[in-house]
Amino acid sequence: MSFRDLHIPGDPFVLANAWDVGSAKVLAGLGAKAIATSSAAHAFTLGRPDGGHVTRDEALAHAQDLIAAVNVPVSGDFEDGYGEAPETCAETVRLSGEIGLAGICIEDTIGASERVYGFDLAVERVRAASAAAGALPRDFFFVARADGVMTGGYDIEEAIRRVQAFDEAGADGIYVPLPKSFDDLKRIVAATEKPVNVLAAGPYAKYSLADYAAIGVARVSLGSALARVTHRALCEGAEAILGRGDFGPLTAAFPGGKIDAFLT
Repeated sequence: MSFRDLHIPGDPFVLANAWDVGSAKVLAGLGAKAIATSSAAHAFTLGRPDGGHVTRDEALAHAQDLIAAVNVPVSGDFEDGYGEAPETCAETVRLSGEIGLAGICIEDTIGASERVYGFDLAVERVRAASAAAGALPRDFFFVARADGVMTGGYDIEEAIRRVQAFDEAGADGIYVPLPKSFDDLKRIVAATEKPVNVLAAGPYAKYSLADYAAIGVARVSLGSALARVTHRALCEGAEAILGRGDFGPLTAAFPGGKIDAFLT
């Protein structure tokens, strides 16, 4: 099944965000139908904070490593497309297609800030990226993100206005991370016929895949949440060891042989 064909409203799949080759192999080995990069989780592996601290070249090289490591489609989380101009977004799509990515998503936020691009420019960026995706020699699934609800840049009404405009501008899928309520999420799904991605993080981690299926969601991604779970284990374990001399957390370590089986 192609990456595009996985996107079935009402029958969502999990787009498993990996942060390095090892995690990508483990997730694919555990049954993930597709892998995605995570801009935040990738930054963590480089010793950098989330938000605009990774270049486009670095993100592409990282994605290429994941593509080579697994036999499932890989999608890229490419922040704001690495530049303001619609032409820059289009170039990011073209470069992504050249390295073999199955698709990418691009946000309407300005760089690493909480500010958002104005409506008209945001739509033109999506239009340019969508046109570039359609011109590629192989199928490519472009997702337009409306991040302003999550960052505080705009309200749900503006999010829906953007969702509908991004749909009309040619986006293959729509992604509004962390709307304020599940009812707002329902409104977003109802506002477009395009497949909708949901971020299973924060308050949205309490819902099940069946809950998302019931409202017509097509894809559930993890963002950096799974990477942050590993960081919690790292911090809590290290705090016990270094702070109290307690090695108890190490008894929960996953057997090395099982990990090795995914990596060979």
